[in-house]
Amino acid sequence: MTHNIRTCLWFQDGRGPEAAAFYCSLLPGSRVERSFGADAGMGAFSVTDFSLGGVPYQILDAGPMFPQSECVSISVETQDQAESDRLWFALTADGGAESNCGWLKDRYGVSWQVFPRRLGELTMSKDQKVSAAAMAAMMKQKRIDIAEIEAAVRAAT
Repeated sequence: MTHNIRTCLWFQDGRGPEAAAFYCSLLPGSRVERSFGADAGMGAFSVTDFSLGGVPYQILDAGPMFPQSECVSISVETQDQAESDRLWFALTADGGAESNCGWLKDRYGVSWQVFPRRLGELTMSKDQKVSAAAMAAMMKQKRIDIAEIEAAVRAAT
């Protein structure tokens, strides 16, 4: 599948192709499409095009001018708690870091949001008591624990 639009992540440490391969190993339907590098007279760079679950991305690995920040993140809604946990632990391993409300930074400095589909069902419920209780419980968590959130909803309704 060819896409004309890609989200581009700026890397600065020469590990862009490694990161793309790692990300593709975690998510079904993902693949590295192409990678190339060059020295453009202003320094070496590499570009890696890849897709995560069919969504196109690109890593431009071109030096320290633009560091990663939470302003850009990859959001992954999973089928269930087990899949969320698998991704969470893989992405926080080897130098990654937990943050709040299902957010994390991986070992490459890229921010991710990882959460089970059930979280969206609860936090976006038309029942205001359900959505408020789910949001309040989620705000206390780092890695999303849907059983704990469901318990909070039951206690509030």
